[in-house]
Amino acid sequence: MPDSRASGNSHKKKSAGRQKPRGFSAHGAPERLQKVLAAAGLGSRRQCEELITAGRVEVDRRVITELGSRVDQSKQEIRVDGQMLPKPKLHYYAVHKPPGVLSTNRDPSGRRRVIDLLPGGHVRLFTIGRLDLNSEGLILVTNDGELANRLTHPRYGVRKTYRVQVAGRPDRDVLMKLRSGVHLAEGLARVEDVRIQSHHKQSSVLEMVLREGQNREIRRVLARLGHKVLRLIRTAVGPIRLGNLPPGASRPLSRDEVAALWKATKEA
Repeated sequence: MPDSRASGNSHKKKSAGRQKPRGFSAHGAPERLQKVLAAAGLGSRRQCEELITAGRVEVDRRVITELGSRVDQSKQEIRVDGQMLPKPKLHYYAVHKPPGVLSTNRDPSGRRRVIDLLPGGHVRLFTIGRLDLNSEGLILVTNDGELANRLTHPRYGVRKTYRVQVAGRPDRDVLMKLRSGVHLAEGLARVEDVRIQSHHKQSSVLEMVLREGQNREIRRVLARLGHKVLRLIRTAVGPIRLGNLPPGASRPLSRDEVAALWKATKEA
């Protein structure tokens, strides 16, 4: 997130008493400090703002007085009057996203979102990566910003597996082009692996594995090669598989599954 910087001595004077905490993730976990305090039961949003401006709140041992400050409670130490705010409990879910459901947390039109499919509660969760509106299948949901960053960042290259029904019958040349790469506006898009699972009268089913994913990449690449995507289902993210989870259903990940996801980010 870019810093707003002033010039000259005025910036030095402000920075001495008003420092924004650093080191938070960029996956939806950072929130306004007063909102975090209010969620912890320290008063109304307005009362928590007064705690901040009075210099009673510290983040990573620095007094914060700026109301625009954002923090990641899962990674930063927050204290009020010297007492540390407890770290939030981390939650991990596998969700079977049906078509027509949004992966984003906010929608002005009030359409159904992936997080609406989860059990009710006061925990703020977000999806790890996205599936476009018409795609379906496995999507992971958490409040663990560090794991989310690792699972989505190209540096870690965690494998994601898809079952894709396309119009027509892709031949060997098409499969070779998918593996070698197809040029899109953002650059070369290449699949890790692809194989034909089955043929039907007017369509075929492919299994495709990606380590990096651009916006609607599978649909755009296959369209460029003359095969319209009829249905797209994500069946796995790293070691976590969709399995028999019904559309619209969710389940918590086990401790072993979370450990396997961390391991996948180290092995990728």
